[in-house]
Amino acid sequence: MAVPADIITMMPCVIRFHESPVMKPFLFRVFFLLIVAQYSGLATAQDLSLIEHHDPPVSRAFDTKSLTGKVMCGYQGWFNCPGDGATAGWTHWARDRNQPFAPGNVTVDLWPDVSEYGPAERFKTGFELASGSPAEVFSSFNRNTVIRHFQWMKDYGIDGAFVQRFAAGLDNVTFLQHRNTVLANAREGAERAGCAYAVMYDLSGLRKGQVDRVRQDWSALRKRLQFTENSAYLHHQGKPVVAVWGVGFNDDRKYSLVECRDLVRFLKADGCTVMLGVPTGWRDGNRDSTNDPMLHEIIKLADVVSPWSVGRYRTPERASRHGEQVWAADLAWCEDNRLDFLPVVFPGFSWHNLKGEVLDAIPRLKGEFLWSQFVAAKQAGCDMIYVAMFDEVDEGTAIFKCTNDPPVGEDVAFLTYQGLPSDHYLRLTGTGGKMLRGEIPVSKSIPIRQVWYYR
Repeated sequence: MAVPADIITMMPCVIRFHESPVMKPFLFRVFFLLIVAQYSGLATAQDLSLIEHHDPPVSRAFDTKSLTGKVMCGYQGWFNCPGDGATAGWTHWARDRNQPFAPGNVTVDLWPDVSEYGPAERFKTGFELASGSPAEVFSSFNRNTVIRHFQWMKDYGIDGAFVQRFAAGLDNVTFLQHRNTVLANAREGAERAGCAYAVMYDLSGLRKGQVDRVRQDWSALRKRLQFTENSAYLHHQGKPVVAVWGVGFNDDRKYSLVECRDLVRFLKADGCTVMLGVPTGWRDGNRDSTNDPMLHEIIKLADVVSPWSVGRYRTPERASRHGEQVWAADLAWCEDNRLDFLPVVFPGFSWHNLKGEVLDAIPRLKGEFLWSQFVAAKQAGCDMIYVAMFDEVDEGTAIFKCTNDPPVGEDVAFLTYQGLPSDHYLRLTGTGGKMLRGEIPVSKSIPIRQVWYYR
């Protein structure tokens, strides 16, 4: 589709300011929302309101040229609240997003600490705190909130985030507006803070023949907006990184390996470094993985392999064993095939309110579980790590600031950080990055002084 004439008439202004390190990121945000919204039929006054009256980002030097030595986290960015402008209700907070977010209608196991958020970033819910005050949450649709989250990454030594882009929802107007807004805000947040971001497509939920949606969406994002050229976008091996998650799982996915192969070929031809999110059993074709030989064919077309490990072990001892018996062999296979290896670590797991299962299914142990995985990855020889996830409170894997004072009441159950400061897991993740890069020695016990005083 052609760029609208009214946008074309603005191009001389863009050309005049193109070389300005201050104005270029701001202009990108304007054109991102205008062009992508036009592409999806969403060019409305609401889109424009998201970008008016904001100071341009402050550029800060940061190495986004390589994944090596970096700790990246996954950024879901999928939370909505009534009144946030997205018209998506209580998405990912409540089971029924169109009903009040209150006891009996909840899907999260951790409660965010919103004490640092501005008044316009906080949304009252139907839950109450022990004090009797209404409990509040945030919306990922809010520009200041996303920028705040990326500033936290920088503050605590986390190198950046893979911003999730769920392919199954790209044909939904409301969903697409939300994802485009989050991506634009993530881009601005990363540039302001001085950290990296990249796009990760999650194929979960796609039907047969729908993987091509990713090709269409990526083409729209890259060719029309050239956003991979900005300073904050993560590169590796001299090319922009794009991740595709959900290749090779044996859980009856409807899209095919042939579709995945064709997508990887397209992305490679488009000049990208391709990261694949694959099952834990990808190498031997067992456990959660298909045993179809085509999976290895696809993996060899890519550049970075990242096996999903959430829930595959449940204690520090088993995490250490996983590093010795699985990650070390995975890394050797990748080295033999000239691929990079990106292991996934996670702080714990719980989806009691989402699935009705036991609360705190995989205990965090005040960070010991997460730290054991950093150590295991380092000792296996890994030189990059993916943390699942920054903001995933639905499955209890979040590392961002969560409260020890969640809502209370009859049949209300939430996890806490066990009395630890709300930034404990941010600090621990940043410290894990220091150990990964050899800036501090490997220690099987959490280096307390490093965790609390490293900044």
